[in-house]
Amino acid sequence: MYQDERMEAILHYLKEHERVDMETICNMNNVSRDTARRDLVKLEEEGKIVRLRGGAKSPTLFHDVSNYDERLQKASEEKKRIGKYAAGLILDGDHLLLDASTTVQFLAENIQTKDNVVVTNSIDIAGILSKKEDIFIHLLGGLLNNSHRSIYGSRTIQHLTDFKVNKLFLGACGISSDGLTIPFEEEGFLLKEMISRSDQVILLADSSKFNRTYFQKVCGWNKIDILVTDQEMEPKLKKQLDQFEIEIIVL
Repeated sequence: MYQDERMEAILHYLKEHERVDMETICNMNNVSRDTARRDLVKLEEEGKIVRLRGGAKSPTLFHDVSNYDERLQKASEEKKRIGKYAAGLILDGDHLLLDASTTVQFLAENIQTKDNVVVTNSIDIAGILSKKEDIFIHLLGGLLNNSHRSIYGSRTIQHLTDFKVNKLFLGACGISSDGLTIPFEEEGFLLKEMISRSDQVILLADSSKFNRTYFQKVCGWNKIDILVTDQEMEPKLKKQLDQFEIEIIVL
């Protein structure tokens, strides 16, 4: 068995278990402890595991986030499917908040309703909606993040306090039993305010976001009403969401 195959087997095991010990790795891949140790070192260098005394576990804190264009390409078919479905949750005349996530951009592309008022901090979503009729757009003011194509900062949050909407559609970098997390503190403050300005909060997230935690917590599951995703989540995470009576829509 090649090293990449052995490492994939370890990662597959960790998807179903919290940790793995050296004896399990040796038996699973039919290798010596030295070979198992080298595989773990390689996986740790790639940021895919955390080595422990006698084994390893999956990392719980993530750091890296791709820029907007790169994120737009990742899992694009899943994101398009989620965005198209979510657009069907919008009614004529709804007042909406749309955050600057890539999945929400696909929602914006699929909006067919009329007389909607949209508040957003995404320059790309504002551009997409400007080509549609019967949509009134409020682009939040503030600082422009070039890499993530979004407006942020204290002025953005202050501007947001002037509005109240029917529905918020947002994405998240990380989804775990604790709730939603993202890597950037400023964006976290903005999303918290978006949630407080909305009657209904609808989370759009493909399955690559499951069981990932980032630096800044946005909210717990008590703030989310609907989750639209592309795959069933593991039982432990689903049980957590069920406790808050969140409507889970799997496409």
